[in-house]
Amino acid sequence: MNATTLAKTAYANPGQPTRTLRGTEYEIFARVTHRLKMASGMAKTNFPALVGALYDNRKLWTTLAVDVAQPGNELPDTLRARIFYLNEFTQQHSAKVLKGTATADVLIDINTAIMRGLRREGGEE
Repeated sequence: MNATTLAKTAYANPGQPTRTLRGTEYEIFARVTHRLKMASGMAKTNFPALVGALYDNRKLWTTLAVDVAQPGNELPDTLRARIFYLNEFTQQHSAKVLKGTATADVLIDINTAIMRGLRREGGEE
């Protein structure tokens, strides 16, 4: 994709609302969680879809962990630690789901709780 194409697509839908950072985070969590829910329901018939959804979820949580580990991150230390811990849990639990010894339900619950927090603590600023 070249710069001209990118510029055209950036302004292709001027009617779309402007998102805040919190709104963008919510949207990413919503997409990943929806994909995880759908794939979880088809785990026996479409294992590759589950693998892809788990990969995306792990990638999301890894990105969050890297972000909160940065010295310049302005979140409170306790929240940063909790997010980092949730990343570790997500990585370990995802491995269990892939092995077939656990379900993705708790991962979906965690993401849903984060989404609730993103909506409650400021919504669309």
